Amino acid sequence: MQRKRITQIFPWLQPLRSKQRCLCFYTKMYFDGNHYAKQKDNECLPYLCFEAKSILINENTGFDRIYQENKVFNLKLVAETMDKLLIKPGETFSFWQLARYAEKKEKYKDGLCSVNGSIVARPGGGLCQMSNLLFWMFLHTPLTIVERHPHAVREFPYQDDEIPEGTDATVSEGWLDLKIRNDTMRQYQIAFGFDEENIYARVYSDEPMGHQYDIYAKDTFYFQQNKKVYQEAIICRKKTNLAMNNEEPEQKLYVNRTEIAYSLPDSVKIGYR
Repeated sequence: MQRKRITQIFPWLQPLRSKQRCLCFYTKMYFDGNHYAKQKDNECLPYLCFEAKSILINENTGFDRIYQENKVFNLKLVAETMDKLLIKPGETFSFWQLARYAEKKEKYKDGLCSVNGSIVARPGGGLCQMSNLLFWMFLHTPLTIVERHPHAVREFPYQDDEIPEGTDATVSEGWLDLKIRNDTMRQYQIAFGFDEENIYARVYSDEPMGHQYDIYAKDTFYFQQNKKVYQEAIICRKKTNLAMNNEEPEQKLYVNRTEIAYSLPDSVKIGYR
């Protein structure tokens, strides 16, 4: 049996633990020697590298819609901290280095998030939709993935069919970050927009990228283990030189594994391990 954490035994300690973790988290970041991207430019760089969108309201959660509306509010709040951000050569993008300042003018609203294996409403809930979108976008660039964490449990189905399974990235302030480093000689820039149904994300560069990336999940497999259902998939990438129309060999990025906590369609075959 898995040993319970102290905050599971004494839930009232959670706020104190979170403050302690955040203090250590940002202190370590201050001294880690990385140059974090912070500068913005109101004008977008001239070359669009990749763009993506994500549906704002997920109708599949089974929870009150107000939490989805609050999530949209939170996404717009955090987008302000990152919109038009430049990532210069040698700089590192950190989700929390920027998102921590989102509450300067307004507070996050209660959105849904996973805490100790349960779905609860917490201030800032739903920000993983932004980290998911960012990670998917960064995978289509030469930027180096420094830190990325999969969701340990997926509590309800996604609505974004164009994004393959296993290309998500969860974040948790004080614990889990999304970090990307620019090891190229080009500048990159991220930008966001919203309409009634979607959030839009774009990444720009000061020079034509010259390559196109195809990201896909391979050998997706569902299996049951210890009375829980898991999904496992190999995430791969192919790079095409646009000038030469030359496709490079497939690159295996990582193996993604996550627990599925909702009922899968009858058509999905579930094996055993």
